[in-house]
Amino acid sequence: MQDEAWIKAVQNGGPAAFQSFVHAYGPYLYRTVYAVVRSPHDAEDVTQEVLLLIYRSLPECRMDGFKTWMTRIAVNRAIDWKRSKARKPEQPMEDMDWQEEDLLASNTGIAAEEAAIAREGRRQVREQVQQLPDNYREVVTAYYMENKSYEEIATDTGLERKSVESRLYRARNWIKRNWRKEDFE
Repeated sequence: MQDEAWIKAVQNGGPAAFQSFVHAYGPYLYRTVYAVVRSPHDAEDVTQEVLLLIYRSLPECRMDGFKTWMTRIAVNRAIDWKRSKARKPEQPMEDMDWQEEDLLASNTGIAAEEAAIAREGRRQVREQVQQLPDNYREVVTAYYMENKSYEEIATDTGLERKSVESRLYRARNWIKRNWRKEDFE
């Protein structure tokens, strides 16, 4: 019954009502994520993402199996994070010229056309990122294109870690509001 009360309160009361949920389930979600990622700092980042996912998904939430539902979200997000972390960024593709990229494509079995299409897609994304507001562009580029952690970005920019998180969150919202699929076609 407590879960249903929280869900109804958040659906009706917004983010302020979500605070009691975070206090009650935050430690549980952190432990769940930590069991997968095995890093306290990374578990904090992933847990924050999980809480945001849960908050955004509450309007579609069914009342049965709530704890199982949110645990599944946490485990899936932690596994996704771990997989992305396991990929070794040998050399950023943006640093390669087109000849090196075509050679890499031929060695990996990717058709030259596919390599050219991928290169064009990355160029379009870089152009769109350049149109972001200055305070968002810096953190988006560092996090998504340079694969830097929150801590690394905070050190490089002189911002607090929480400020980096907030800027990335706001940047994602700005992107959702302002970018259209047609911009990339």
